[in-house]
Amino acid sequence: MSIDARFRLRQGEFLLDVDLSLPGEGVTVIFGASGAGKSTLLRCVAGLEQATAGALSVNGVVWQREAFFLPVHQRALGVVFQEPSLFPHLNGAGNLRYGLKRTPVHERRISWDDVVQLLGIGPVLQQYPHTMSGGERQRIALGRALLASPRLLLLDEPLAALDDARKAEILPFLEQLRDHFSVPMLYVTHSLREVARLADSLVLLEAGKVRAHGPLQAMLSRLDLPLALVEDAGVVIEAVVAEHDAQWHLSRLEFSGGSLWVTRSSEPLGAAVRCRVLARDVSLALERNENSSIVNLLQAEVVEVAAADFPAHLLVKLDAGGTIILSRITRQSQARIHIFPGKRFWVQIKSVALLR
Repeated sequence: MSIDARFRLRQGEFLLDVDLSLPGEGVTVIFGASGAGKSTLLRCVAGLEQATAGALSVNGVVWQREAFFLPVHQRALGVVFQEPSLFPHLNGAGNLRYGLKRTPVHERRISWDDVVQLLGIGPVLQQYPHTMSGGERQRIALGRALLASPRLLLLDEPLAALDDARKAEILPFLEQLRDHFSVPMLYVTHSLREVARLADSLVLLEAGKVRAHGPLQAMLSRLDLPLALVEDAGVVIEAVVAEHDAQWHLSRLEFSGGSLWVTRSSEPLGAAVRCRVLARDVSLALERNENSSIVNLLQAEVVEVAAADFPAHLLVKLDAGGTIILSRITRQSQARIHIFPGKRFWVQIKSVALLR
């Protein structure tokens, strides 16, 4: 299963020139700075832009090649933009039914009840868009796209127009969509927070070209990519809830490199969770230090050391039992405790963010 996309499209001085083979399941995030070509790539996939040289197949179904171009309305896809673009004269239920009508009854794979329940939109079905909050309108837009029973879901910065509170409201619903429905998603964003929470794989675009693409964890830990140079650089760790400590209101997460304590999670024991460790919150020590407020201590081996964004700093890539962790240190620290590939250290993690 794969999404194979090859497009060459010129718009004025800008040239989109990509050749990608992406997973045919899960969430692939298209990431890059403004003007990188993220939305243009998504519009090519949707058929809203027709690249003169292009080819596209979605899990074995050809949507474009050579002289063949499947029109937008014949592509089994759902699209959600920054603005929900709901019909103002229709209430929530009416907007949802518009998505349902796009798909013949015998081709419907996603039910009304599942969408309403999963997105929590029952209370706003009788409301009109102008009476809904931004988050509610976006959830209705997501529901409308899902009820078309798409073979591919395209999301073009769906949270960009929302404030932080509404973003926090919508993100759990997007996670549920990823986990509940077997619909591959291409998700455009320039937010690393959204990348960390939602992505299974990541495409990095620069000036219309693919700089790199691959599984999320591998991409976030590459020191040769600009992702490692931003202030919020770090890694995502897939873990399992192993213990709840009622006395201290903490939960212990287990993963291949050991375990981490985080603020008490509402997830049950055995649940799969995702957490994020920022490079700036990781320090290295030659010996285990128990006389510290830092409770998360792991042993790891240095894999790579590279220059950071400031001359005084370095980035260190470490392997903790098969799990990669990044640390931002000073060159002075490297010289003082001799941080080089092949050497083992105690990794001290000041903070861990539980993403779900």
